[in-house]
Amino acid sequence: MKQFGKATLAMLMATICAMPLPATPGAGTPVRRTHRYVRYRGGVPTFADSSGADNGAYDDPIVRAAAVSALGRYNGAVVAVNPNTGRILTVVNQKIAFGDGYIPCSTIKPTIALAALEENVITRDTMLKVGRRKYMNLTEAMAHSNNVFFEQLGSRMGFETVSKYGRLLGLGELAGYNLADEHPGSFPTTPPAHGGVARMSSFGEGIQMTPLQLAALSAAFANGGTLYYLQYPHTQEEVDNFTPRVKRELNIGAILPEIREGLLATANRVSTGMAMRCRSAKQGLATTTPHHRKSGGFSPMPMTYARKSRWRFCCVETHAR
Repeated sequence: MKQFGKATLAMLMATICAMPLPATPGAGTPVRRTHRYVRYRGGVPTFADSSGADNGAYDDPIVRAAAVSALGRYNGAVVAVNPNTGRILTVVNQKIAFGDGYIPCSTIKPTIALAALEENVITRDTMLKVGRRKYMNLTEAMAHSNNVFFEQLGSRMGFETVSKYGRLLGLGELAGYNLADEHPGSFPTTPPAHGGVARMSSFGEGIQMTPLQLAALSAAFANGGTLYYLQYPHTQEEVDNFTPRVKRELNIGAILPEIREGLLATANRVSTGMAMRCRSAKQGLATTTPHHRKSGGFSPMPMTYARKSRWRFCCVETHAR
């Protein structure tokens, strides 16, 4: 871990983990004792060898070891990126990470928050009614992942504005540079039929976000507003001659403190293993999301980064419930 202390890098992770419900055996089907802890959700197993098929020959070995250990036996994926350059340091479960993408669920909320602040729809202190006698500001709404709050933001901004910021942050396009296996996910061209722009803003309805896209936009939040093309070196020469490639400058530095405050409040509130580690590091920033069937059996999980700390990598742990 000394190398982390000496490094000047900050790192982030975008993680997707399967969170299935227990499978129900068919009538007359024998259930062996060794299968007692195998669970499924939407036909997707909770547990799997998530790193066995990967090619990690030129990954950062310390980062990869930490990512594999953090994911453990769960069926999921981890992407670790240097947010100051866009270099991918490791990808665990490359098949999922480079795949089609998933409904982002509550990980869409920082994008919506950024749009609302930038468009002066709210300030950090604006209180919105979220219940009969309950009001929240942005930090509270992010900490509690309050859907009503973000549905109001989406409705006030409208589909065109929400789309503008989603695409600005890289949704619906390739996040990587010359990554042959990458998929671009998808972003709707019209408001989703189910819930419209309101549900799109609280749940990500109609959006398919990939782990690479989540890592890229998280890196932009971490580094002050530079959206890099993600690059994944596959030879020693590419590692030695790595050159960052900027996709675009977002010019969001002035409002990032409000976003980070909300993310930190989330990490301080939730009691997952990841959040506990972030809280102990005093620098962790995260957003969590509930688990939904419409995510295709997978649940997009927190985006996390550490800054100005000897902690350069935040382990993620999730558990099927």
